[in-house]
Amino acid sequence: MYIPKIDFQLMVDSIPFLLTGLPYTLGISLVTFFMGNVLGILLTVLGMLPSKLIKAAVRFYISFLRGVPGLVLLFLLYFGLPYQLSALTAACICFSLTSSAFIAEIYRGSIAGVSNGQWDAAYALGLPFGKVMRKIILPQAFRISVPALGNVAMDLLKGTSLAAMITIPDIFQKAKIVGGRTFDYMTLYILVAIIYWLLCVAIGWGQTRLERHYENRYQMKPEARI
Repeated sequence: MYIPKIDFQLMVDSIPFLLTGLPYTLGISLVTFFMGNVLGILLTVLGMLPSKLIKAAVRFYISFLRGVPGLVLLFLLYFGLPYQLSALTAACICFSLTSSAFIAEIYRGSIAGVSNGQWDAAYALGLPFGKVMRKIILPQAFRISVPALGNVAMDLLKGTSLAAMITIPDIFQKAKIVGGRTFDYMTLYILVAIIYWLLCVAIGWGQTRLERHYENRYQMKPEARI
């Protein structure tokens, strides 16, 4: 009976090769997280407009992209279109669209958490809707949404491993290559799991720092409340 073993020497030897795929993993994650935020904010603002048609379109977009598996959408964009997109373009579009749906819901809930008094005070000063959103509401909503956005960033980072299915040479694809050459997939997949975990730890650290930054900026010190 075959008993799998972990080859620690193979792990050490494979790290430099796997890390050559790190720019793709991080690059796709950063680009799609940024684009997801831009689209998410746009969807949130559109969903607040009085037009029922626009609201219905936004709700359908969010519902559809939250319900379709990322791999299905990725294959649809890469294999299903009449025009052949590059693998990198298809991956960026896929992850940007799927993340935007979740981010839009995060911002919608965060904006709902902003006190109505903020809206009333801004309109009392005669500020237009766009300036109210940009200068007053969205900064507070972003502070509320930091923990949820951190989770989205982690999911995006891990989700980029799907890009290996369309031959993007990220760290997971590199692990598959070494595993196929050495016939030791277990060792390589454990190694790539550790790399993804460490990257998520870094994101979690950044999330905590950002939360503390906003806490120190917006909350009064105990002695100031007396």
